[in-house]
Amino acid sequence: MSDKSRSRSRAAARLAAVQALYQHDMEGTPEARLLDEFHQHRLGGEIDPELDGEQYVAAETAFFDDVVKGTIARREEIDALLGQHLAANWNITRLDKTMLQILRAGAYELLARPDVPTGAVIAEYLDVGHAFFDKRETQFLNGVLDAVAKAVR
Repeated sequence: MSDKSRSRSRAAARLAAVQALYQHDMEGTPEARLLDEFHQHRLGGEIDPELDGEQYVAAETAFFDDVVKGTIARREEIDALLGQHLAANWNITRLDKTMLQILRAGAYELLARPDVPTGAVIAEYLDVGHAFFDKRETQFLNGVLDAVAKAVR
């Protein structure tokens, strides 16, 4: 797999992981069922914008699984870490649910995936953020993920 293909595959895995984490948080879908559902029906369904929306990028399944499982397993630790880097009058419960899942997944990678460069983690989750939010919110994402990176790396 070329570096570009791997990058696209991981980008698709990150977006799917955020979606899975959102579903887990909102519906309480058990982890095993959640992973099975995404493996069977959702991974590989991300449109590649560089290919004029004509082709789909297959998500890197092992990477997706690691981000989802690791984020769920370390949720308390991740939420505490995120809470330390929010403004004094903010806490985890005030965050938009999608924003929270992006931050959780990004924080997990920063904590547990030293094989992925810090800049790549932040840039990739900002790209995910752009799918859901405007510039102001993605700047917030950038600030929090940057602060987390400085604390854990």
